[in-house]
Amino acid sequence: MRAYILRRLMLMVPTFLGISMLTFALIQLAPGSPVAFKLRGLEGAMKSDAATAQIMEQTRALYGLDKPLHTQYFLWLGRLVTLDFGKSMKDQRPVMDKIAEALPITLQLNLISIFLVYLLSIPLGVYSATHAGAKTDSALTVGLFLLYSLPGFWVAMLLILFLGGGEYLDWFPIHGINSSGAESLPSGAWLLDRLWHMALPLFCLTYGSLAYLSRYMRAGMLDVLRQDYVRTARAYGFPERTVVWKYAMRNSLIAIVTLLGGLLPALIGGSIIIESIFSIPGMGRLAFEAVLSRDYPLIMGEVAIASLLTLAGLLLSDLLYVLVDPRIKLE
Repeated sequence: MRAYILRRLMLMVPTFLGISMLTFALIQLAPGSPVAFKLRGLEGAMKSDAATAQIMEQTRALYGLDKPLHTQYFLWLGRLVTLDFGKSMKDQRPVMDKIAEALPITLQLNLISIFLVYLLSIPLGVYSATHAGAKTDSALTVGLFLLYSLPGFWVAMLLILFLGGGEYLDWFPIHGINSSGAESLPSGAWLLDRLWHMALPLFCLTYGSLAYLSRYMRAGMLDVLRQDYVRTARAYGFPERTVVWKYAMRNSLIAIVTLLGGLLPALIGGSIIIESIFSIPGMGRLAFEAVLSRDYPLIMGEVAIASLLTLAGLLLSDLLYVLVDPRIKLE
């Protein structure tokens, strides 16, 4: 096990280099330039084409964009070793500071969402599998497929309209992560205020994942319930509850453990649309604004974190396989 983990960690290095190198090249080839974006507000001040060209060259040199692409990449990589992501081209603030402000908010939102998804999808999947073919199973299947088919932004708009003070009820706030002046509230009141603000975004982030994860859980449990050792346990007269929750449950988790690896990178960028709709200052919104303004250092900083989380998530998935199914050996 230790040798396997060490080998996987060593393999992460060339994989990360490949991802970062490809991303670095792609964002440089994308249409639009951060220099043009930066100088857009100075168009009125530029008196001639010669002055414009001179200012653009000076700006490119200021940000190091006049160097060859491979030189820019290795300079970025050298700073990354010391966790220095450079400065944002938009406001000259260190990228690390901007990420440190946005990351906790996005992690809170997505970790609670993932917890709710797993908390609800496992019992729903088990219930559907143990009642396969029943009317309640059919009703659950239709309801969950209906939820899965609803786009998140559309549901967010409906929630704002009906529950966010649009034309009907005014029960939940629709922008920000805390009320104005929440810093002065006691800890308990501050927490309730934050949960109140997160209620609608959390619903939008949870319902879609809940739908497909519970279907995975149902399929995994159905497959396990058909195994010989489960039939043997029933033949020995064990209660059905013991057969399901003690003997079948562990192996049926393999299907949804596989998906856990893909959820870690979603902690960073999986809520872009929802954060933008509800004006939440998290990583998703930060990434969206970075792409719009061609803020290369900020984009690469977010890509680096997302890449590392993806690789860590894949390793975590493999390790969890062994925990839920002892027949699997890591070699």
